[in-house]
Amino acid sequence: MVGKSNVTIRGLAVPSITLNNCTNVRIVNCKIGPSTIDGVLIYNSTGVTVDSCLLSNVRTGVNAVQSTGIVFSNSQGKNMKGPYPHGQFVQYNNVTGGGNKILNNKFENIMGQSDPEDAISIYQSSGLASDPIVISGNSIRGGGPSHTGGGIMLGDGGGANVIAENNTLVDPGQYGMAISGGTNMSVINNSIYGKAQSFTNVGLYYWNQSGKASSGITISGNKINFMSSSGQQNNTWLGSGATTPTGWSTNVLSKTLGESLLPAVLTNL
Repeated sequence: MVGKSNVTIRGLAVPSITLNNCTNVRIVNCKIGPSTIDGVLIYNSTGVTVDSCLLSNVRTGVNAVQSTGIVFSNSQGKNMKGPYPHGQFVQYNNVTGGGNKILNNKFENIMGQSDPEDAISIYQSSGLASDPIVISGNSIRGGGPSHTGGGIMLGDGGGANVIAENNTLVDPGQYGMAISGGTNMSVINNSIYGKAQSFTNVGLYYWNQSGKASSGITISGNKINFMSSSGQQNNTWLGSGATTPTGWSTNVLSKTLGESLLPAVLTNL
């Protein structure tokens, strides 16, 4: 769809959906995939909601580029195919302004059936101070064997005003959650578990790799039980020269965290 406004796409079973220069579009109760391209590509659009959809065996689930007011909610995703640099369940790429949310989704990658990178990637994207990009209530299981991909990445390439809270991650990949730059970024009250695998590294980290100033970082109240590939406990890490984030001391090892954090059957796909 190109240049369309005030449209609802409901109940379709299609390989993919692409929106270009669209406004106020709802994609609801659709089954999307398999496809060698992105399941939902949103480009230069405003006010797009993807809700209660099933996405499987696509390059990237939802890829929102140069857009604003993007909501991805109450959906399920399985087996993102990549390859790198694709392979996200959802990526916000230069998404700006208010009303951007990733809420209450269930995502699962099965080893050998997928080629994922980050489950949720926020790249060069900025919310408003009064209305940040919110990533909340998502359940993520499975990642790897990528040695760079993991669970939830904030601040990739910079950005501002993003909060990831109350998410649950089990074996999400090389890392669990991370902030790699940006201003006013928060990772709060998440649960992260990772068993030792050939590609696992660290549960939670802050390391400004954006090449831009980074400040206003909060990482607090997270529960972590994450093992490196060598079988060593490696829950948290700060990059060289990083200012200690607000709340850093409140992140705790919780040995009770395990695979039972998420149900054996996570999605209906």
